[in-house]
Amino acid sequence: MNFDKLRFGTAGIPICTNGDTLKGIETVRKLKLDSMELEFVHSVNIKEDKTCLVKEAAKKNNIILTAHGSYYVNLSSDDKKKIEASKKRILNAAKILSLCGGHSVCFHAGFYQKENPKKVYEKIKEGVKDIAKQVKEFDKDLWISPEVSGKISQFGSVDELIKLSKDIEQVMPCIDFSHNFARSIGQANKLEDFREVLNKIKNNLGKEYLERMHIHMSGIEYTDKGEKNHLTFKDSKFNYKDCLKALKEFKCKGVVTCESPLIEIDALLLKKTYEKV
Repeated sequence: MNFDKLRFGTAGIPICTNGDTLKGIETVRKLKLDSMELEFVHSVNIKEDKTCLVKEAAKKNNIILTAHGSYYVNLSSDDKKKIEASKKRILNAAKILSLCGGHSVCFHAGFYQKENPKKVYEKIKEGVKDIAKQVKEFDKDLWISPEVSGKISQFGSVDELIKLSKDIEQVMPCIDFSHNFARSIGQANKLEDFREVLNKIKNNLGKEYLERMHIHMSGIEYTDKGEKNHLTFKDSKFNYKDCLKALKEFKCKGVVTCESPLIEIDALLLKKTYEKV
């Protein structure tokens, strides 16, 4: 998928929408936003026989679709059955998103569980590699996008996900700048911090990865363990203005999904701020 610009949108159906995914897509367009994330976090809630309608609506309204896979994923589990169940959940989300004509499916890959981080990396790598292999059989263009996680106990630092993307074809990091801020206990919040993330992607994966990004942003609250909960931007210390400035400096393209509690209001705030910086 070739992107014309950085597209801003909502994590799920806009709050103001009375209706289903199709109505959500229409509302996103009416709001003058350009993307929508299908929220498969509890279940894949679009039936296969309805995907053609979703694909048609997205195309008609010029909306790029992404998806957030299940919360119930742990590719680093000691229980092989849980790993296989996690793979299945991600694959189900990927299949439906593919049929909807989507761009990228993101998910939280797993937890350290007091294990050596290198050992956890290898276990998660094995799981993601198998997922990517199976996705490639039905869609060679759909991106598998493990997400930067907000808690210190979770696998998913920027460096880990860049390495994973180098090691496995058809994998790219879903960069959640707010999670990175929370994961760093409030440290990764300056313009140079955002530039550093984008430079790491450019230098390790190539400039082309900056032209098809899957990004998440929201206000966020954190503790000494990392992410606590999402907030609106006005209630958070997350420096979204400098984050947007860095994205413009690097001429990034792709999708910025707003996960604020007020998804469409803050998505529009991001879009309008980006146009001004």
